[in-house]
Amino acid sequence: MDGKLAIIGLGSIGSMALWQASRLSENVAGFEAHTPAHGRSAVGGDTRLFRMIYRGNPNLYPILERSRQLWAELEAETGQNILTHTGGLSIGTKNGPYLSALLETTQQTGAEHEILSREQMAQRYPQHNLRPDDIAVYDPHAGALRTDRAVTAAITAAQTNGATIHTNTPIDAITETTDGVHITSGEKSWTYENVIISSGGWSQRLMPESLRAHTQPNRVFLTWFVAKDPAQFSPERFPVFIRISGDHSMYGAPAVDGATVKATLDFRPTPTENPDAVPRELTLAEVAETTETVSEFFPGLYPNIVRSDAFPDLFTTDRSPLVGRFSEGSRIYCATGFSGGGFKNATGYGQIAAYEALGKRTFDGLDFVRPQRFKTG
Repeated sequence: MDGKLAIIGLGSIGSMALWQASRLSENVAGFEAHTPAHGRSAVGGDTRLFRMIYRGNPNLYPILERSRQLWAELEAETGQNILTHTGGLSIGTKNGPYLSALLETTQQTGAEHEILSREQMAQRYPQHNLRPDDIAVYDPHAGALRTDRAVTAAITAAQTNGATIHTNTPIDAITETTDGVHITSGEKSWTYENVIISSGGWSQRLMPESLRAHTQPNRVFLTWFVAKDPAQFSPERFPVFIRISGDHSMYGAPAVDGATVKATLDFRPTPTENPDAVPRELTLAEVAETTETVSEFFPGLYPNIVRSDAFPDLFTTDRSPLVGRFSEGSRIYCATGFSGGGFKNATGYGQIAAYEALGKRTFDGLDFVRPQRFKTG
């Protein structure tokens, strides 16, 4: 036996699970097919939005609360500035489906928020060109997560705690035995008491067919624009945002580099069969819709894409992640399928995965992420 726990994939979730597991056990290891935060992983793209206000399942809120505490713990432990607090804006049509659903969820969770009229938005955040019937909901706890910094900080902290890291070690196969889990990479092999699969878009090939049938690697793209007046789009003056106004939608983050603003079409995943061959270039249609939307939403940005990229992530058919053991009594645990929206909760889900995989405790209220929900009969 080579140790108590191996974590396959050290991206957004795997790095946080490794950090948390290293606090619980000395015999944990992480396996990364390339290097941590490599440029083709779903970690790419500089920033991700953190927010406490959202539309959808209110059961996410306790995980968000815990994630916010853990981001602060990771910063304190490593001395890194990972979560830049900017506040957050959710913008949409007054009484429209987006904000109505968001406010319904917010009422259920009790998340702190402030409703801003179109006039208040014009005074506080004139960078946004709103339509006549648009309003916003302000989230005081939102901000921008620095993705590369977060992953490398978590892995460094895990190594300090005694975790072993294997880079450039893609796992070819995993086999569960009565005593543990056997994993192989080329001619090398190891056996651990338990294994967590957290390799994002590359997880599917290590999963049983019963779960594979409910997942699909997808391509997600990001775009950046230059600000005419960078000071107007600084983290101090420009909150992270999500906007759904009629037929146009976009999300983004301030100019963390002092010049370029992330502004990307909201949720435009496209299926891909090979996460290693995701097309990085945008299509003509993607460019046209992105520049048209930016031209309307942000007069203060030059409407020319100065940077773009695309990354793979694993999506599930119901858009909820897969967090839990393959089956009851299994030694293989998965923390994947976050469908393009997992980074804000990475510390929370990483903690859940580490504690449960090591048998330290279980967490209630997570039926919506358990792999068993896809079982038929």
